[in-house]
Amino acid sequence: MGNLEMKAEANGKSGDGKGGPAQKSERIFDLTSPEWYLNRELSWLEFNRRVFHESEDERNPLLERVFFLSVIGSNLDEFFMKRIGGLKQQVGAELKLLSIDGRTPQQQIDESYEMVRDLLEQQQNLERELLVLLAKQDIRIVKYTTLDETQRQKMATYFRDNIYPLLTPQGMDPAHPFPFISNLSLNLLVATRHSDGDHVYLNRIKVPTTGTGIPRFIRVDPGKHLYVLFEDVIANNLETIFPGMVIESCELFRVTRNAITEQWPDQAVDLLSMIETALQDRKFAEIVRLEVDSTMTRPHRGMLASQLGIDSRKDVFTVDGIMAKRDLMEIVAIDKPELHFPPHQPLDHYKLSGDFPNIFHLIREEGPFLLQHPYESFSSSVERFLKEASTDPKVLVIKMTLYRTSANSQIIQYLLDAARNGKQVAVVVELMARFDESANIHWATYLEQAGIHVTYGVVGLKTHSKVIFVVRRDYNGLKRYAHIGTGNYHAGTARAYSDLGLLTCDPDIGNDLTEFFNFLTLGYAPARTYKKLLPSPRILKKTLLEYIKREIEHQGKGNAGLIQMKTNALTDQDIIAALYQASQAGVKIDLIVRDSCLLRPGIAGLSENIRVISLVGRFLEHARIYYFRNNGQEQYYIGSADIMKRNLDRRVEVIAPVESPALQAQLREILNLQLADRRGAWDMQANGSYLQRQPQSRDEQRSAQEMLIEKSEKRLAEARRMYKKQYSKKIAKRKNK
Repeated sequence: MGNLEMKAEANGKSGDGKGGPAQKSERIFDLTSPEWYLNRELSWLEFNRRVFHESEDERNPLLERVFFLSVIGSNLDEFFMKRIGGLKQQVGAELKLLSIDGRTPQQQIDESYEMVRDLLEQQQNLERELLVLLAKQDIRIVKYTTLDETQRQKMATYFRDNIYPLLTPQGMDPAHPFPFISNLSLNLLVATRHSDGDHVYLNRIKVPTTGTGIPRFIRVDPGKHLYVLFEDVIANNLETIFPGMVIESCELFRVTRNAITEQWPDQAVDLLSMIETALQDRKFAEIVRLEVDSTMTRPHRGMLASQLGIDSRKDVFTVDGIMAKRDLMEIVAIDKPELHFPPHQPLDHYKLSGDFPNIFHLIREEGPFLLQHPYESFSSSVERFLKEASTDPKVLVIKMTLYRTSANSQIIQYLLDAARNGKQVAVVVELMARFDESANIHWATYLEQAGIHVTYGVVGLKTHSKVIFVVRRDYNGLKRYAHIGTGNYHAGTARAYSDLGLLTCDPDIGNDLTEFFNFLTLGYAPARTYKKLLPSPRILKKTLLEYIKREIEHQGKGNAGLIQMKTNALTDQDIIAALYQASQAGVKIDLIVRDSCLLRPGIAGLSENIRVISLVGRFLEHARIYYFRNNGQEQYYIGSADIMKRNLDRRVEVIAPVESPALQAQLREILNLQLADRRGAWDMQANGSYLQRQPQSRDEQRSAQEMLIEKSEKRLAEARRMYKKQYSKKIAKRKNK
């Protein structure tokens, strides 16, 4: 544990953060003790409580509230597949390793289940309220039985023409064993009998919601927003499937399977084959959750639990309402502007808009540039950078990392164009990007077939960095250009996630990226030195700890220490312990942590100089910023790494310095706005709970995200005004001549 294997005496500076004298604390804290850390799973579920609150918040437009309700459903699906799945594996392997907060795997499962059941109850209650509110806006999701006769006939015809041919009813008896149930599929358990007999037959019908083109919410009348559920249409037309049979019952259920199946290979194993095998294994992985509708009988619940190999008391969750709430995204997509947030169209970066020349000339002469997504356009910045690189005759080499991308990605097309245009193109594809493995295998194969050099990074490490590297023959020799970002090269998420990017031609960063990509494409780790970049796993964590220690030293010399970090998660014990020590020394620490945070702020003598906030809003906060005051020689970094053990020790990440005073001012603006936010911010308490801030004035009604939208608009408007002014002067000079 290194620096954790010690008792930390809380006797450092703990004053007002201005470097003045401070009282020593007599209390001694053992920073290895579990009591000073929170649980990762429970902290993540607390984040989902905050997301859920957005679906309750009447300040949000109605369909946006439905959106947040849907997000909770999707998040919980992933939580069971990844986190509960992993914990169950630990229980099955009889691992005794305790979590950072001292809980066993089974304790974590049990306490997570308690929180999940409470959240589900609130979710289902709110669902009923939202359905009533939707109905008042002429958006109705109704039971099939409430339709009038004409509507029922219409739906019966729709069933026969569009659904019935897709169904495969499966009996369950000695000749027909219990069928395989695929992950997250909706299924009907139908009990039937002959009209003149008592024997009950059990049957399963899979609801084919994927790949059929049929929505989950089927529109009854094209002229109205009246919907019935796919499974409800099937359930009310069973006489077509079971002619002449009496339908005893029809009950809905759904299973969730463990997504943790792959193992890290050794050097002799083909990674591509291993991932393909892991994807196949995932289809048949153990079941970690069974959801059943509230009408299901106890015997049927017990039968399903037994057949699926789960604990009927713990692993079965009753759903009173719409099962698989993530499908509510179909309702969210309804085009009623008054029920959505005001439209937001990402704007061009203020220095990349208009009739400006080649982007490489711009970066060289006016750069570097800080990109703020989704406030600024991904397509006219990042995609433009790659597009121009693919056709520019002076560009010789393009290298990039690819963790996730969209199905209709322009990024892929530009890489293909570059290869066709004779550029040397190398792409590091991360095959083990969770839930994107299949897509990334497809892209890797596709790119290889086009003659692009494709590698899969370094054995044992996920490549999570977000980097595009371009080598160009400029007028004065070879010059290296780069984009380093916090988000994936995914046009869809670039409109929904709040991320940052840096476009630069800094020579030192260029040198560092040459070394970085050689490390990735070689596939092993010879010693490499970096002047400015902080890559993981070897350098980043060590440097962060050094920088935290340096702030402590500055504070001890009477110079106010200040650390500010914006990250998605803070779970690394070494970093947390170092932050505790900094707080004990009197260093002020501001942490903007989106979801899991295992540090406990506000504990006297330990962390009273630390405040933690979480931001939840229209866009998913995804950017990472690291700031150190450094006795006035301020340092700002952005990049791909969260403060998690996996990111710092088992992933290839890149953090880059932002050194331009103008760009540092932009980052300072973001940090200040978010730290002052009183609309979307929650203050973390020492026990891991959160309190939502409340606006005290009209100006405080706007969130930091809303203000960043306005500021991007003002930057662009000012740039265009200046451009027109300069253009007018040029025209005037020509006329005078």
